[in-house]
Amino acid sequence: MRFFAAAFLFLALSASALAEPLHFKDCGSEVGVIKEVNVSPCPTQPCHLQKGQSYTVNVTFTSNTGSQGSKALVYGILMGVPVAFPIPESDGCKSGVNCPIEINKTYSYLNKLPVRSDYPSIKLVVKWELQDDKEKCLFCWEIPVEIES
Repeated sequence: MRFFAAAFLFLALSASALAEPLHFKDCGSEVGVIKEVNVSPCPTQPCHLQKGQSYTVNVTFTSNTGSQGSKALVYGILMGVPVAFPIPESDGCKSGVNCPIEINKTYSYLNKLPVRSDYPSIKLVVKWELQDDKEKCLFCWEIPVEIES
């Protein structure tokens, strides 16, 4: 019986560690406020991203503007140079954000970050923006990551 209790406790603690909000740098959220950023699984920082895997990204933010639509842009920053990083869905309105976006409303943006097998093993910064229909950032955040085999 003790074994099952210990196993249950271990699983509960593991699950809570995976859902821990990340420490992020706000890189210019012009017309929104980030409440929380989660990348799963990423129990420690920098996030260790395995090649060939996909990671869930969830950003809770409050909009300070109205917008008919939104578009996500993701970059890997290498030696200060942003390089476009493809994601499966760039339309924020198809990623958990109910459009039109309203002023002072809180949203939960949800997307995937696929790490291709042919990416190099490297340390870099991921920059993730969600822009409104005037190309102003609803949110912009950066986190350090390490791509590994």
